[in-house]
Amino acid sequence: MAAVRHMTGDESERVRGLSPETLALAARLVKRGEVVVIPTDTVYGIACDPFSEQAIEKIFQAKRRPHTKALQVLLPSVESIAKLSLKLPAPLDVLAEAFLPGAFSPICEAQEECGLATVHEDGALRTQGVRVPDSEASRRVLQATGPVAASSANISGMPSAQTAQEAYAQLGDSVALYVDAGPTPGPVASTVVEADCAGEDGIRILRVGVIPETAVRKVLHDNTGLGDAMPCHTEETGNARA
Repeated sequence: MAAVRHMTGDESERVRGLSPETLALAARLVKRGEVVVIPTDTVYGIACDPFSEQAIEKIFQAKRRPHTKALQVLLPSVESIAKLSLKLPAPLDVLAEAFLPGAFSPICEAQEECGLATVHEDGALRTQGVRVPDSEASRRVLQATGPVAASSANISGMPSAQTAQEAYAQLGDSVALYVDAGPTPGPVASTVVEADCAGEDGIRILRVGVIPETAVRKVLHDNTGLGDAMPCHTEETGNARA
């Protein structure tokens, strides 16, 4: 029989079950520039206001994450991509239609008016990795908070957390609130893909995750004539492993 785990006093204050009150608190904390831990459809993520450089810095400090590794932006819906002045270059638009919401992370082009503080700039090329989790709990959180900058809720190099309690064990008081929605399906992360006119099928797979490469390429093979609309972006984006 497994031992019963008891929460410490501070943990019981910070780790709260998914409820309207917790969602309202999460929204207030994000707006105030704090970091929170939330469930996704893969693992738990540490999240903050994507427009606040100060809040984003708190994620890097909490995770002890190198600044060379960019952050993704989690969205409540696919429609949020355009609302943030982000664009899915071909053929990522086709892949997004097939795999979003889900464990698929396309690298979008950030238009000039995009104000996200997470955008990676490489010369004239501005890019941003995004995710729309396929999880009712995630959608409820993101509908309350709006889009968030995010990374997995763990110390860099350590195992990703599949429960709020596992996240707390690693990140502790560096996070203002842990939204506990029970275990997530993890630990495999999302599949990250960017457009690359020099790559096979016009893409480059930067990280294979939940969605296997065979499934990604099958969608492209089933949709012929995509190459004419391909942008020619071959640079490393910096968003590869967010």
